[in-house]
Amino acid sequence: MFSKRYDGRRVRDLDVFDMIIPYIMKTRTDSQNSIDFEIPCDPLDEYIRLKKAEGKDYNYMKIILSAITRVIAQRPALNRFVMRNKIYTRPKIWISFALHKSLREETAETTVKLCFEGTETIEEVSEAIDKIIADTAYVGASSLTDKLVGVVMSIPSFLLRFVINTLMAMDKFNLLPKAIIEASPFHTTLFITNMKSLGIGAIRHHVYEFGTTGLFLALGKEARKAVPLRGNEIGVRKMLPLSLVMDERFCDGLYFAKSARLFWKYLADPCLLETKLEAKVEDVD
Repeated sequence: MFSKRYDGRRVRDLDVFDMIIPYIMKTRTDSQNSIDFEIPCDPLDEYIRLKKAEGKDYNYMKIILSAITRVIAQRPALNRFVMRNKIYTRPKIWISFALHKSLREETAETTVKLCFEGTETIEEVSEAIDKIIADTAYVGASSLTDKLVGVVMSIPSFLLRFVINTLMAMDKFNLLPKAIIEASPFHTTLFITNMKSLGIGAIRHHVYEFGTTGLFLALGKEARKAVPLRGNEIGVRKMLPLSLVMDERFCDGLYFAKSARLFWKYLADPCLLETKLEAKVEDVD
């Protein structure tokens, strides 16, 4: 009974070592690793320029989100999460991110979540991002998350801690209602934040204890830097800093490294994302 969830199914075909790790590292805080890296902006800028000439409005966020969605579809262990020492895999790919309704300090931030199959083209991903921004980014609009928070915060303060603790316990025992999971930005494959729009560097953001977030990616402000070229040459290129924090319990470092190389491949040639993926790779039983 308690092994079934709306947002995932148990992964049972695992090595013994993989099965015991969640019992040793019990929390995401205890299990998170991080990596900082930079990617050259030239291929992204060139692709954005070419698509602008075709009347398409792409940006770094859209390309990166399209690339990482495609990678997760091909590397299904990235779409796992741990709940009560058990490893689950998700049926779809969920991406959460925060939106500022304006860059004024007094303006509230909202959080949204998109759902993908993983086979989408970059154009389809771009359209999904544009739609959710149009629906929620203006002052006065409410996302599903906003509505959920509004309901929870309407509870008297003396009961609020009890209600939140109850929801967290229900989540651990796979009893959280579908409506709450769908509205919660913490029940997601990847949480992404764009610090570039604020003009600052990428941060190392923790993965949340509540929910199922296994990956947190931050984009920073691009800058021109000296980088090694061919041979012993040094050149100056515009580089985009990224920081990824990950829960290491659901796949190992080698798997993450191979996934990263595939991610870099798509960012080096975003045209690869224009073709629909025939089928995503399914996780093991």
